[in-house]
Amino acid sequence: MSDPYFQERFAQRIGGAGYGKGTEIYKFEKIKRAKRKALAEHPERRLIDFGIGENDEMAPEQVRARMGAEINRPENRGYADNGIAEFKEAAARFMQREFGVTLDPATEVNHSIGSKPALAMLPACFIDPGDVTLMTVPGYPVAGTHTKYYGGRVYTLPLKAENDFFPDFESIPSDVLSHAKLLVLNYPNSPTGRVATRAFYERVVDFARRNKIVVVQDAAHTMLTYEGKPLSFLSVPGGKEVGVEVHSLSKGFHMIGWRIGWVCGHPKIVQAFADVKDNCDSGQFIAIQKAAAAALDDAAIPLATRAKYKRRLEKLVATLKGVGFDCRMPGGTYFLYTPAPRGIDGGPTFANAEAASQYLIGEHSICTVPWDDAGAYLRFSVTYEAPTEAAEDELMAETARRLKQIRPVFG
Repeated sequence: MSDPYFQERFAQRIGGAGYGKGTEIYKFEKIKRAKRKALAEHPERRLIDFGIGENDEMAPEQVRARMGAEINRPENRGYADNGIAEFKEAAARFMQREFGVTLDPATEVNHSIGSKPALAMLPACFIDPGDVTLMTVPGYPVAGTHTKYYGGRVYTLPLKAENDFFPDFESIPSDVLSHAKLLVLNYPNSPTGRVATRAFYERVVDFARRNKIVVVQDAAHTMLTYEGKPLSFLSVPGGKEVGVEVHSLSKGFHMIGWRIGWVCGHPKIVQAFADVKDNCDSGQFIAIQKAAAAALDDAAIPLATRAKYKRRLEKLVATLKGVGFDCRMPGGTYFLYTPAPRGIDGGPTFANAEAASQYLIGEHSICTVPWDDAGAYLRFSVTYEAPTEAAEDELMAETARRLKQIRPVFG
């Protein structure tokens, strides 16, 4: 079959004339294929899925009830544009209650259709061809992808255990710094589980000021903080003067598919984001914004979510340590990031984490996500489906049984 006439018209940012012809498979697609194969070849063997990266339960009943009430109101039918005052005011109250951060809801808060579009749009506010975005790896690539779309470059900062999973700013070459405009952070960090400290954020503020860099802190997992109280970058002196924080109701409020979040911080950056957003979308459905506002005003929701995933993580850590994994309770997120096994006792060796992950799925129906960006690590998520604590315990027992049979080798 011949190529369509427009094959050579595709933009270089997505592959140009070669778009759609590559053979490389994205790692999450590899995982999906391996899962399908394992289910087809071993229907008798339960798939233990630690790879799912989204909450396993619905939004709280009271939030869904508010949505149900709002969806039939005619005043909610129109465009939301850059958000309704009710949601912005609720976000500002949330920031004050949880972090002691005072924000003007009219100028320092703007809603987004989830945090992903916000991270995609913010580079449009700053990146010109040749500019640099500094990004930690492993991590969420969206801001980097859009930096490249605008002709910019991404300079990665590996998160290594020897640096306590913090970026090493001193290692950045001077020629990179001279072109850097954005620093994208994510704490509590996905996937490492590291939480930021006030001292780290103070270093970030100093680094940003000295190098005239704008900070974008992705706070999607903030309410899933187990090590101390949740911390906002904007609560650190100078934070609001050098950047913005991106929040989401997905993780802490079980509202993954609702697609609602916000950008807050320096009013000029929030305004720039709003101007770009105004040319990208017409706002989230107003009924969703009103239901989200009700969720933000209910401090019990994130507390319950946090308690659930902390309990599950504690069980998982104990289970994996019992079969030889070198792991400890993460400071935040619902992910456990742990060194991948180097092989199996009496069996195959693994060149990297992806090979270990594919083996576990294919041979033993245990699904994890591999990360090889800064060492060979596996990410286990505790968002598996288990309706009761007894079901959680049964899943951990089955996980331990299979892994003991495998006898993974480390080091």
